[in-house]
Amino acid sequence: MSERFFLEAPPRDGRAVLTGDEARHLARVLRAAVGDEVIVFAGTGIHWPARVVRIGREEVELDTGAGRADPPAAGPPLTLAVALPKGERQKWLVEKITELGVARLVPLRTERGVAEATPSAVERLRRGVIEACKQCGRDTLMEIGAPVTVTEVLAALTGGCRGLVADPSGSPLDAAVLRAGADAVLALVGPEGGFTDAELAAADRAGAGRATLGPHILRVETAAVAVAARLM
Repeated sequence: MSERFFLEAPPRDGRAVLTGDEARHLARVLRAAVGDEVIVFAGTGIHWPARVVRIGREEVELDTGAGRADPPAAGPPLTLAVALPKGERQKWLVEKITELGVARLVPLRTERGVAEATPSAVERLRRGVIEACKQCGRDTLMEIGAPVTVTEVLAALTGGCRGLVADPSGSPLDAAVLRAGADAVLALVGPEGGFTDAELAAADRAGAGRATLGPHILRVETAAVAVAARLM
């Protein structure tokens, strides 16, 4: 059994406990038995081989082996600030940018946005991150930030943080130039109606460059994945 499971807390003294949906999936859906081997991770950049030692009604106890760390990132961490699309497109967005290695997703409040990042929506995004990490083998959870406005997120552009805004009026995205010497990168992706002139002006004042992603009009989630793929 090579399934991966998410731990709410890292192992201690070679022991770990699965609870909630993770425990129920292992015990009831996969019908695990004592002695079965799995992989567990806690979102901290490490995974552990584990062996089932006890199966309870609502928890599964595991013995864990030596932890193995995620390989180091190839470049500066990327934060995507995105005006969320509607419905199931959010799930697809989170899945793909988690797979690509994005460090942080920030739901962006914009003047033309169509989806509100309610507390329940943000919780669904976080669960989607866990599911994507289980599938793709990533051991570090992508962070989901609190919803912010364009002006608020641009405050992060200080020190070594470089910024860009996905916009058709910009120059072609040059990932190498943007990443060179940067401690972090912040990319803003607006709603399908685009950023307003006032939002673009705020980005200009903050020092975020404008970058086009090609000749075609992209959906929000497509644009976010395109930016992540080029910058990661």
